Amino acid sequence: MTDLCVYYDDAALAHAPPVGEFDMPWTDRLAVKQSHPDRRERIENVVSIIRSELDDRTTWAEIDPATESELRRVHTASYIDAIRTWAEDGGGRLTTETGGNAETYRAALTAAGGAVAAAEHAVTADRSDVPYALVRPSGHHAQPSQSDGFCFFNNVAVAAAHLLETGQADRVAVLDWDVHHANGTQEIFYDRDDVLVVSLHNDHWSWDEETHPQSCDLTERGTGNGTGYTVNVPLPAGTGDDGYRYAIDELVEPVMASFDPDALLVSAGQDAGTMDPLGRNTVTKPGFESLGARARTLSDEYADGSLAIVQEGGYHVTHLAYATLGVLEGALELESAIDDPFTFMPGNTDLAEQAVDRARQAHREYWPLE
Repeated sequence: MTDLCVYYDDAALAHAPPVGEFDMPWTDRLAVKQSHPDRRERIENVVSIIRSELDDRTTWAEIDPATESELRRVHTASYIDAIRTWAEDGGGRLTTETGGNAETYRAALTAAGGAVAAAEHAVTADRSDVPYALVRPSGHHAQPSQSDGFCFFNNVAVAAAHLLETGQADRVAVLDWDVHHANGTQEIFYDRDDVLVVSLHNDHWSWDEETHPQSCDLTERGTGNGTGYTVNVPLPAGTGDDGYRYAIDELVEPVMASFDPDALLVSAGQDAGTMDPLGRNTVTKPGFESLGARARTLSDEYADGSLAIVQEGGYHVTHLAYATLGVLEGALELESAIDDPFTFMPGNTDLAEQAVDRARQAHREYWPLE
C-alpha cells in the first residue's frame, strides 16, 4: 500500500500579496478591491481535503527552509539579497501581478525547502510513499534574477539542482502541467542536458516583455548542451481530460523513456482545472487523477520509482482542493469515491490532439517521436 508524505509548514499561509483588481494594482475605477488570486485559502482547503479524505494514508512532515547556498545554485546572490531586503521593508508589488509582505521571504525559503525535502525523499526512501510538497508561494515562473507570475524562488529548480549537486541524481526530469508555461524552470536549465523540462501549458505567450521574456512556444527548445532538453507543448484553451492524456501518451512518455531520468519532479499546478479563473483548459478531477496516475507510472517505469510532487498554481479556491485530491489519489493508485462538483464543460480533444501533433513534429529532431 502506497502512502502520502506531505511536506507542509504554516509559513505558506503568512505570505500575503496586495489586494487590487484581481492580480492587478488598484486603479480607483471600481467600488470593491478584490483579493489577489494567490490567496492563503487555496492551501488551507488542500490541507483540509487531505485530512478529510486521505488522513489514514498521510504523514505530515516538517520543512527546513532552503539555505542560501541551495538557492544560489539557481538564483543570483544579488537577487536573493534583493528579495530579502524587499520583504524586510514590508514588501509590496515587485511586478504588476507579483507581490507580497514582510513574511514573503520566509514563506519562499520554506517553499523551496519543501521541494528539496520532497525530492530527497523521492530518491532516498523505500518508494512506499509519495512525497508531496504542499508549498506557497509557487516557483516555476521565477528566473535566476527575476520574480514573475506570483513566484519568487523556483522551488522545483532548487530541488532539481540540489539532487544533481549532491550526487543524488545524474539526470532529473521536470514535468510541469501548470496551465502557465514553466518559463522560469526553462530559463534556469536552458543550456543543460542533465535536466529535462517538459511543460504542458496553455498557448498563452508572454504576459510581460521584461518579467516574462520567454515566448513559451515551440521555437524554445534549449541552447548549447541543452538543445532539445526543453520540451514545450502549447495547448489550446479547452484542451480537456482526453487532450492531456493524449499529450502524455504520445509525447511525454516517449521523451521520458529516452531521457531515462534518475528522478521525476512534477510541478503540479491545477490551474488547468475546469473552473480556474487563470486557466481555460477544462480539466476535471478525473483528468487530474489520470495525470497523477500517469506521473506515478512514468516514475516507476523510467525513474526507478523516484517521484516527487511540488505544488504550483490553481486559483479556484474550491476546485483546486478537489483537483489536487485527484492528483494525489492517482499517484497513490486509489479509486476515488469523490466526484468533481464542477464537471460540466467538455474539452475539445480534436484541437488538443492537433496541438500535440505539432509539438511532436517540432521535437522529433531530438526525441523518438514518430
